[in-house]
Amino acid sequence: MSEFAELVDAHYQALYRFGMSLTRDADRAADLVQETFCIWAAKGDQLRDRSKAKTWLFTTLHREFLGHRRRAERFPEQELDERTAVAVAGPESDAERQMDAQHAVDLLGLLDETYRAPLSLFYLQQHSYKEIAEILDIPIGTVMSRLSRGKEILRRQMTAPPSSVPKNILQLEPEALHQRRG
Repeated sequence: MSEFAELVDAHYQALYRFGMSLTRDADRAADLVQETFCIWAAKGDQLRDRSKAKTWLFTTLHREFLGHRRRAERFPEQELDERTAVAVAGPESDAERQMDAQHAVDLLGLLDETYRAPLSLFYLQQHSYKEIAEILDIPIGTVMSRLSRGKEILRRQMTAPPSSVPKNILQLEPEALHQRRG
């Protein structure tokens, strides 16, 4: 049996129990122990006094636990909402994005000037709120509210079904069906 296998056999259970006491989660404790042994495999040969291997392993496991906890505090796990899950689930093709972008620009052209100007300056020309306020000679608060309302109007228009398509098959008139078949 190799030195590494002997080390694992000798200390796995104790390291696992220590990991469980820290994490209170069997899977996370097992992951910590595995990471600890991976670090040993990479750096264990640097330890001059092999009699201190047990101490080194426990110290390494504890440091890994602290590192995971710090990362979890900085980047907390969050449940995905529906919109984010859909966005992450499948990337759109370039053609789909182009169609959506063109559709948005077309709808922007149909907006009232009150909303079209700030939206165009912000999204198409990349001006700041302050610059838009100066260009349009309106307060920054008005710029923000017009952008917000304009975006909401565009969002509703983008998600609305096309007006030429019936929302429900029951809205079709029977005569229309017969004319299409004939």
